[in-house]
Amino acid sequence: MLTPVVSYTTVREVKGPLIVIEKTRGVAYGEIGEVIGPDGEPRRVQVIEVGTDYAVAQVLGGTLGLPAKGSTVRFYGKTLKMPVSEQLIGRILDGKGQPRDHMPLPPPEDFRDVNGEPLNPYAREYPEEPIETGISAIDGLYTLVRGQKLPIFSGTGLPHNMLAAQVVRQSTVRGSEEEFAVVFVGVGIKTEEALFFMDEFRKTGALRRAVAVLNLASDPVAERILAPRLGLTIAEYLAWQLGYHVLVVITDMTNYCEGLRELSSGRGELPGRRGYPGYMYTDLATIYERAGKAHGRKGSVTQFPILTMPHDDITHPIPDLTGYITEGQLVLSRAMWGKGIYPPFDVIMSLSRLAKDAIGEGKTREDHKDVANTLISAYSKALELRSLATLVGERNLGWRERRYLRFADAFEQRFIKQGYYERRSFEETLDIGWDVLSILPEDELTNARPQITQKFYRKHIFESVKL
Repeated sequence: MLTPVVSYTTVREVKGPLIVIEKTRGVAYGEIGEVIGPDGEPRRVQVIEVGTDYAVAQVLGGTLGLPAKGSTVRFYGKTLKMPVSEQLIGRILDGKGQPRDHMPLPPPEDFRDVNGEPLNPYAREYPEEPIETGISAIDGLYTLVRGQKLPIFSGTGLPHNMLAAQVVRQSTVRGSEEEFAVVFVGVGIKTEEALFFMDEFRKTGALRRAVAVLNLASDPVAERILAPRLGLTIAEYLAWQLGYHVLVVITDMTNYCEGLRELSSGRGELPGRRGYPGYMYTDLATIYERAGKAHGRKGSVTQFPILTMPHDDITHPIPDLTGYITEGQLVLSRAMWGKGIYPPFDVIMSLSRLAKDAIGEGKTREDHKDVANTLISAYSKALELRSLATLVGERNLGWRERRYLRFADAFEQRFIKQGYYERRSFEETLDIGWDVLSILPEDELTNARPQITQKFYRKHIFESVKL
């Protein structure tokens, strides 16, 4: 039980989730406390701005019925710390770190600052070990790497929630000796979305190795800012103290940024691009940069954040800034979704900057780089030929060009398209890749090494394709 260090009855204003306290002295940024209104109900607060004689704090809860007059604020002289334990695995929490599954919290093994302890750049280890998600488009083309931060850029109405649930359910690291856990963070999600995730995790057994932190759209906006930090605090404890490889899935970072904008507006700050605060890049970096691997530490923290692009605009400040901080992006395509393809990845717009170092012999399979490079190159050429075919007609194309059109259809329907409950290993994904590549003449596979093509190219498929 924390003991208050100092109390104030000089609350000047309650403005949305913020309170302004006058005549303060020695109050520190990030310090926690509580505000008690005339009803006697304590509400936790955290200082987000300090001046020479005032402080602004955000209330981690509702402010309905909390007046400025008659309220008392008590500060503890400490930053917000979260009780963590290995027994949190299998539990569902809310945006304040309290149980949402109606069971008591386990006894804490440690208390950790929710703002984290950033890794010293010198202590960081270069990520080069793959995570198998069981999804061909990710594993085959843009392999997720332990310690990487690889976001998904989606749009309203696209199946990013289904994809998030599938990643949580299927992801694993190769090797049975590895401890693997998933931390799922829902930020500002709707009640039906929360029910979908909880039902999915329980039904499939994914909750046995996962911790879920669910912040609802109806919860106070301050909790929206806190929720991803709570999830990452749990992940860091599991990784750095207990040696787990932890995958952190966060959805939806757009809701987080909207909450950040709301708090900034409430404080009267000068807005930046499209009304978002000018420090949003720095704020997002405090979340994304908590991923990584460290020398001498067995565990790792990998981030898989999901954000919805307003109006499908990839130049919007949220995806734009996220792309600068992270190591690539996986983009969902509305056109692919309209064709009935799940998961609807936009292969050309997607990128993983670390995948090349996490695949190949001894990690996935010797032909992985050849398959990935050749598939992307051939599909890019096929899309150009599709555009040409709409102008001149497919019958007016040469036989090689028509092979590319058949390849593109097979690539979308056999490699990209995958069942929601279908899990593919790296080997299965690469075999499917060679199946669709073998629709093309062997001399077109210039991005693959000759010895690899000779070993894996399926000549019988090429010979059986009819035009």
